[in-house]
Order: sequence, then C-alpha cells, then structure tokens
Amino acid sequence: METAVDRIVEVFQTLTPAKVDALGALYAPNARFKDPFNEVQDRSEIQRIFRHMYVALENPRFIVTGRIVQGAQCFLTWEFRFGFRRFKQGQAQCILGGSHLMLNDEGHITLHRDYWDAAEELYEKLPVVGSMMRWLKRRSNS
Repeated sequence: METAVDRIVEVFQTLTPAKVDALGALYAPNARFKDPFNEVQDRSEIQRIFRHMYVALENPRFIVTGRIVQGAQCFLTWEFRFGFRRFKQGQAQCILGGSHLMLNDEGHITLHRDYWDAAEELYEKLPVVGSMMRWLKRRSNS
C-alpha cells in the first residue's frame, strides 16, 4: 500500500486543471468522497468537485505534510493553499486538514473523507461572514 499512497500523494501535490482527469486512475469506480461541503459517490463526481475547485479558486494546491499508513487505509495531513477569486484577491490563504483514505486490493481509493474546520479555516476568511464569525468567537470565549 505504501506504493499506492506514494502515487496518491504525488498526484495530489502536482494536481493542475489539466491533470484532473488523472484523478480517475486513483479512485475505484464507485468511490465515495465527503468533505464539509460535498458528499458524492462515483469517480466522475469526485473529478467534478476538483474541476470546480479550479473555477472557484486561484492557484489551488495541496501540500501533504504527513501520512500514516496502516493496512488498506491511510491518513494524510495537508495544507491547502489558494486565493479567492472574488474576495481578498492576491492574498494567499491556507487551510490545514486531513484526509482518511480507504484503499482496495488494487490500491484504488474507495473512500476519501476530508476533515477540516470550515468555520475556522474558511468562513472566518470571508469579508462579511468572517467579521461576524470572529465576533461570535470572541463573544463565546469571554
């Protein structure tokens, strides 16, 4: 499984709009994907999510910072770096998160579950919503 995980990490760290189709080779046909905003099944739906990422964000990229591999599963920690197209243009953003991956015997992903705090990592970075979220956070911590 280490070789499969090496391949997965390489594809995600070098992902570009032109390489989104290559994601299909990483996933089993009926693979499931879930993150704070999406829950889909089927590798074409997973590719659709990543295609949309390139439409919605400027220069998105993943940097894998750690991994734990145990049997047919692994957990990757990562930094997701990007810019907003509409808000804070030119300002680099970073979301810290992790991915739990379940692999089949061929090393294809059957389950991809991303974990990251949408409230802290994303909503607080948005202009209007962010100021409200930061205010609520300060109020709850007082």
